[in-house]
Amino acid sequence: HLLLFYTPFYINKPFIVTKGLKHNKLMAKLTFFLAVQILLLAAVSSIGDDGKNFARTIDRKLLGLHKKEKLTHFKVYWHDILSGPNPTSIMIQPPVTNSSYFGAISMIDNALTAKVPMNSTVLGQAQGFYAGAAQKELGFLMAMNFAFKTGKYNGSTITILGRNTALSEVREMPIVGGSGLFRFARGYVEARTKWINLKNGDATVEYSCYVLHY
Repeated sequence: HLLLFYTPFYINKPFIVTKGLKHNKLMAKLTFFLAVQILLLAAVSSIGDDGKNFARTIDRKLLGLHKKEKLTHFKVYWHDILSGPNPTSIMIQPPVTNSSYFGAISMIDNALTAKVPMNSTVLGQAQGFYAGAAQKELGFLMAMNFAFKTGKYNGSTITILGRNTALSEVREMPIVGGSGLFRFARGYVEARTKWINLKNGDATVEYSCYVLHY
């Protein structure tokens, strides 16, 4: 009786082992086949790739560029603070000559406020640098981002790059780009000095900004 009871177990066991071996061989073949296909695809895709096809044309609608452009105007007040324990403008390269500040470079993280007083609502920061770029007059190369951090435009920026003849009543500089709600921005700013301390160089400048964007 014991022999009859265990006989089916011994009969089926070789069958199970054989079936498992066949399954493993099949999986190995499939794995090898897939690996060969992947290698062939990689080889084909690399043939003739000389770096000329890294860019492609896409539909403007994917980035919302089919919409009508908007013209936005706003004013902010730029506070250039050189004095005190926490200056927001620091000269990192002294000028060649003090008469025109030619060669000087200053990094800035200036507050942008809603009104002239520095204790008015802060709308964002002007971050970048200005450099003395004129030998015979007080002229600066301005390269800075207006990074907004309140209201509708929180997280958005505009980028200003241009020539600033600081003693002129009105200085016009281009807006060359932006991010967030100001993606693909273009336009210009008008800068007007509202206040300056001739002893320490602190100044407040009004920036009237005209921005075309989607």
